[in-house]
Amino acid sequence: MKILVTGAAGFIGSHMCERLLLLGHEVVGLDNFSSYYDVNLKELNAEILSKQNIAIHRTDLRTDDLGKIISEDIDAIFHFAAQPGISANSTFEEYFSNNVLATQRMLDVIETLDSKPYFINIATSSIYGLEATLTEDEAPLPASWYGVTKQAAEQLVLAYSRRGLLKATSLRLYSVYGPRERPDKLYTLLIGSVLNKKPFPLFKGSEKHLRSFTYVQDIIDGIVSVLDYQEACNGEVFNLGTEEENSTQTGIDTIEEILDVPVQIENRPVRAGDQSRTKANIDKARRILNYNPQTSLKEGLEAQVAWYKESFVK
Repeated sequence: MKILVTGAAGFIGSHMCERLLLLGHEVVGLDNFSSYYDVNLKELNAEILSKQNIAIHRTDLRTDDLGKIISEDIDAIFHFAAQPGISANSTFEEYFSNNVLATQRMLDVIETLDSKPYFINIATSSIYGLEATLTEDEAPLPASWYGVTKQAAEQLVLAYSRRGLLKATSLRLYSVYGPRERPDKLYTLLIGSVLNKKPFPLFKGSEKHLRSFTYVQDIIDGIVSVLDYQEACNGEVFNLGTEEENSTQTGIDTIEEILDVPVQIENRPVRAGDQSRTKANIDKARRILNYNPQTSLKEGLEAQVAWYKESFVK
């Protein structure tokens, strides 16, 4: 299959490109190399993919001509590109344009094609709101601009599926971590703070937050499995994560154990819209996708520490 991956220079998208190539697919990448976080990390990911003959088109889904990339010969699209996370520095307009408008522009192009690609939308547990413990059939209650706009993007994609205009699936991911994790995310920030002997910024009360911390390769297992069950997945939503819950404090303790260095904490005020608990209910994914995440938190963090040292410690 010829498969397009948006957000290909990002954390999960770059891993997805590698997995698809390993499975024998032809991979086309797309990324706008946004400055939301350090572009050098995206360039590093792009260089890794380039060495595997995976080219990344530098394209902005919001403004550029997409007709040259989303064409009749594309069999499937994995749509990772988005304005991520919960940031006080990002405006609602940025979340809307990157998450909703960009998705709609892709769908507009797909609608004109005689042969339409299967569309796998990458959503988030933030759709559920402050406590992400629900099944896919329960009503989401997003509490952040990120969650609201990602839900809107998901529903745009599913609306096209309901109308029979394309075949599509949406996957709600839970607290993904591992090598190449964004520098603003918990574990890359935590590892960097320890190794660079800098205080780690901790939002008040977040050490008690519970998360379904899910190793990136376990997430990729679930995402790529949609290709094997396209008919069963069409029009459906799936939670992808681990059923194992760990607190942020457990994560901090695990990093201290791996690096054998204490974490210096710098307390920050409460972050509005942050989730107090996520626990992935993956019964549906187990049943239909044969999804079965296996990596323990310590195993995954050991891999992430090794990546960080290799990439950034001279």
